[in-house]
Amino acid sequence: MRKLMTKKAMGMAVTGLVGLTLAACGSEDTGESADGEQETVNVGILQFMEHNSLTAAKDGFIAELEDAGYVDGESINFDVMNAQGDQSNLQSMSEQLSGNNDLMLSIATPAAQALATAEQEKPLLFTAVTDPVDAGLVESNDAPGANSTGTSDMVPIEEQIKLLLSIVPDAETIGIIYNSSEPNSEIQANMAIEELEAAGVTVQVSTVTTTNDVQQVLTSLASDVDGLYIPTDNTLASTADTVGEIAMEYQLPVVAGSTDQVEAGGLATYGIDYEALGRQTAQMALEIIENDASPESLAVETSDEFDLVVNEDMAEALGIDPDSISISEE
Repeated sequence: MRKLMTKKAMGMAVTGLVGLTLAACGSEDTGESADGEQETVNVGILQFMEHNSLTAAKDGFIAELEDAGYVDGESINFDVMNAQGDQSNLQSMSEQLSGNNDLMLSIATPAAQALATAEQEKPLLFTAVTDPVDAGLVESNDAPGANSTGTSDMVPIEEQIKLLLSIVPDAETIGIIYNSSEPNSEIQANMAIEELEAAGVTVQVSTVTTTNDVQQVLTSLASDVDGLYIPTDNTLASTADTVGEIAMEYQLPVVAGSTDQVEAGGLATYGIDYEALGRQTAQMALEIIENDASPESLAVETSDEFDLVVNEDMAEALGIDPDSISISEE
């Protein structure tokens, strides 16, 4: 696997802080009680489903807090729940986390929406959410306006499409596949369609609703297109191995929205390091825990690092020189 680190200034500046004291925190800026002893902060984490990107964001969030001295079971308690992609689990899990914790992190849009419905007062952070405004989580990215803020995983779609077209410069038709029930995926798919049509390429779109649909729908699509774009879609990410098998069978170059999906079954992308995004979200949590910051005063942030990731094994299987895959820096 070849990974090149690049940086792009997309992070939004943090606005002025408004005090909000966590129930578990004591004296200002220290997280200590009046007698000088550090009190325990209870942090709930709700992950929508199990796949590499979301899990990496969770692990990065926990690791960054631990690096800052918040050790699980000592100065902090992590209460982690995973809905396993089942919408019916989200409400009950959200209510349970809300009742037992001082601060909560949601990972992916459905989890963030469920927690925001269950809790309107305690501080909520989200990550791996593409468009927090469209999802109804914040009033605006610069001024969230309520008790929710966090990090967006909006990817550089223009650059990703340029990358795909540089791999298949003679492509006449590019396919796009995503879960039609995931609003974030639809937003990204529409942006990709605009870029492809502007480049004079025909776009063929197929959608799925569950992981069970992926093999049949993608197999049908693969025979009609010259390349494939997949947004940061939870359903497709969780079936990345299946995508990779079909891509090899049909000799189909796949540019995916997330680096994890490329590592599992795509060809290349210019995308987000989700562990780093989780760590970035943890820095916002530290503002709340240590400095009594209010979520409404913390602007939504986006990743300031993007990686060019090339799956060398997939490139060789497709007869493509992995060293030929690159993206120009502007």
